[in-house]
Amino acid sequence: METGTNEYLQIDPLSVSPVRLNSLMLGSIAPRPIAFASTLDKDGRPNLSPFSFFNTFGINPPILVFSPSRKGRDNTTKHTYDNIREVPEVVINAVSYSMIQQMSLASSVFQKGVNEFEKAGFTMEPSLRVTPFRVKESPVQFECKVIQVIETGSQGLAGNLVICKMVMMHINPVILDHDGKIDPHKIDLVGRMGGELYCRASGEAVIEVHKPVEPPGIGIDRLPDKIRYSKILSGNDLGLLGNIKSMPDENEIKEARLLPEIEGLLRNIKDKVELAVELQKLAKSKIAGHEVELALKILLLKN
Repeated sequence: METGTNEYLQIDPLSVSPVRLNSLMLGSIAPRPIAFASTLDKDGRPNLSPFSFFNTFGINPPILVFSPSRKGRDNTTKHTYDNIREVPEVVINAVSYSMIQQMSLASSVFQKGVNEFEKAGFTMEPSLRVTPFRVKESPVQFECKVIQVIETGSQGLAGNLVICKMVMMHINPVILDHDGKIDPHKIDLVGRMGGELYCRASGEAVIEVHKPVEPPGIGIDRLPDKIRYSKILSGNDLGLLGNIKSMPDENEIKEARLLPEIEGLLRNIKDKVELAVELQKLAKSKIAGHEVELALKILLLKN
């Protein structure tokens, strides 16, 4: 059942179809990284398939988890899941933009025993510590031992959590920067969205957000109401202001009044409401220019 208020639509997961719930969840939990999983069955036949129910859940030891869920159409299990039950090893290959169409082709529902490496035109590269092959074209490959499988249900679209311990990692050096770190623009990863949509995690899509460090920032709750409830400042603006380590003192605020662009506003705009708006616009521009501390001083000016 779907009900709503003036602001939100309420979804009871027990009262809507799994297909509808699947669409809503995958559209809102995104972008999701892609595990391009390579496995072998007990007869040594390779399988290759992508899964976007995937992430890393620990570093020491290095743990990766993905879920080859039960099929929604007929409630059968996927070949990847069947293979892992027979041979508990997997190679999880990262997916870059340059291979997205081949990856999509590999997701086709081929008959068991069909080699998706060949169908999608990928190169089978031998692994060092597990038996499944790596995708040579992938920029990063994780050889993994499966340590546990958790079945979350027995109905169609139920998840099967494959918990893996990474035992070897392969990195193509062309994706590294001069510090030896992975350059997001060179690895050029793709993420899964809802439906048939993907996104590309490089270029202008990559943004930098500085992590708060000790000591913590003052917090948005320390800001005066005229700032907190501004119609000009965004939530991101407030977040940056709240991350400042300490409130400026009166002398610092007075010094800000002497800056030419601020002094000009104070001299030329006599209406207090108009002046407050213009000061907030100026502060917003300073935040955009990474002058966050100056922005706060402007916002604290008494006009």
